[in-house]
Amino acid sequence: MRRFSCQSCGQLLSFENTVCEQCGSILGFLPECVDMSALVAIGDGSWRPLAPLAQDRPRRFCANNAYDVCNWLIPDHSPPGGFCFACQFNRVIPNLDIPGNLERWRKLEVAKHRLCYTILRLKLPVRTRREDPLHGLAFDFLDDPADGSPPVMTGHSEGIITIATREADDAYRESMRVELGEYYRTLLGHFRHEIGHYYWNVLIRDGGRLEACRTVFGDERQDYQSALTSHYGRASSENWRDGFVSLYATSHPWEDFAETWAHYFHIVSTLETALAYDLSVGPALHGEALAAQHGDPCTQMSFDDIINAWVPLTYVVNGLNRSMGLSDFYPFVLTVGVRAKLAFIHDVIRDAQKKGY
Repeated sequence: MRRFSCQSCGQLLSFENTVCEQCGSILGFLPECVDMSALVAIGDGSWRPLAPLAQDRPRRFCANNAYDVCNWLIPDHSPPGGFCFACQFNRVIPNLDIPGNLERWRKLEVAKHRLCYTILRLKLPVRTRREDPLHGLAFDFLDDPADGSPPVMTGHSEGIITIATREADDAYRESMRVELGEYYRTLLGHFRHEIGHYYWNVLIRDGGRLEACRTVFGDERQDYQSALTSHYGRASSENWRDGFVSLYATSHPWEDFAETWAHYFHIVSTLETALAYDLSVGPALHGEALAAQHGDPCTQMSFDDIINAWVPLTYVVNGLNRSMGLSDFYPFVLTVGVRAKLAFIHDVIRDAQKKGY
């Protein structure tokens, strides 16, 4: 995440801020600039951004701002009730008549907006369901059936990403993490994993990279359901870390790709934040110097530079977490086999950036 500051007073801002805590300015996010801006009201629900690259065009808030779940802006000439870049992908939202669902939706949107931020920063191709009715991206936030039918399962199918609304409940999510033996389980992690499946379709299947991907991740044509059944029914061996970023990644090549994709997003997004705040990690890494020398981790840094910056950063932040009595920030081992898979995804993303789609 980039470092944002209020153009009115210079106060540092977080991505989810809606009001500057120092000067009281209303804030909004400009997806076309990938920047947060202080706003000046100009009447009739329109706002003038103070961000230098956007001062010439008035904006309005996304329709979902009315529910306090979105702080992104849209052009002033957009149709009434228009949605921002992030919210245009919503197909089904939680039933707001169910107590607690508005807060669950807010948590889901925080994670989804961070995902969309990374898509913008990585300049990845993405199409809505309206643009591509068969394979376009859409999100369904679904509640479990009230009639006792099987619960909703989080997953992906031909561009439709389903997130079970109950995943926004911290207690439930933690209980599932323990039950499944996961190192972590977060809403943002769900989004980053499931979007990996979407981009497998876009950049691998439809991008002419099937054979290259099979060489790295294995043949995805093996029966998926049988592979999952076998995965949950067998005892894990200790050497899975040699080639997989997580135990779940061992279940099927599709899941291996999606898990590795999610970790690439974790790494690049966190490293971007560290460099934005000039975080130093020992004498070999200084955020400002690294950023100046190698550029933007989302679009310019080589894979080797990213990994060489990431590994010492995890030692520091894991140490900070332990000092507070918390679990490790990044409890994963990037072995040679895992790095080869991450490097493949890095190359796929850089190639997509060059093509520009």
